[in-house]
Amino acid sequence: MDQSRFFLVVGLGNPGAQFEKTRHNIGFLVIDKLAEKFEARVKREECKSLVGEFGFEGYRVGLAKPQTFMNLSGEAVSCLLSKRQCGTESLIVISDDLALPFGELRLRRAGSHGGHNGLRSIIHCLSSETFPRLRIGIRPLEYEISDARSFVLGKFSKSENERLEDIVSRASEAIITMIEKGIEYAMSKFNGPAAISTEQ
Repeated sequence: MDQSRFFLVVGLGNPGAQFEKTRHNIGFLVIDKLAEKFEARVKREECKSLVGEFGFEGYRVGLAKPQTFMNLSGEAVSCLLSKRQCGTESLIVISDDLALPFGELRLRRAGSHGGHNGLRSIIHCLSSETFPRLRIGIRPLEYEISDARSFVLGKFSKSENERLEDIVSRASEAIITMIEKGIEYAMSKFNGPAAISTEQ
């Protein structure tokens, strides 16, 4: 496989109907949006994940939703990379981020887990912090969080749901832009509060 023409895009979340449309599962929602856009089926079981694939501008793009639960995401990711004989340069991880305001996107080339257990597991299993990731803010603006675990495992509020489709669509666009034009260009276009405004 030509590693320079292949990307594995992994959205983080928890499996099971009870976790659908919860804040911690926004990575799954972006994978679903990419699958919808490119008519891919993320249904095949591999490496404790649901996986699919599509072609785009000469690239092959793998999509994956680990089914290990968040804390063990690294087991699935390391298995998928190993089976494809790919390194971390081919990996893009999508996660929620409680430190960022709701809807804000933040692309990074590398970095620490920042307290996110899914990223923590991936870094541990790969023995590397050097892989691109897209973090999507879920921090509320209207109230303080007293219990972070309950908050991230909770459903989106009504006001959040009203913006969710636009945020997920923009996140999927950020992933495609990063693949097509590189992470530096994508960072300049999508990072920061200005990237979440849909009103003029």
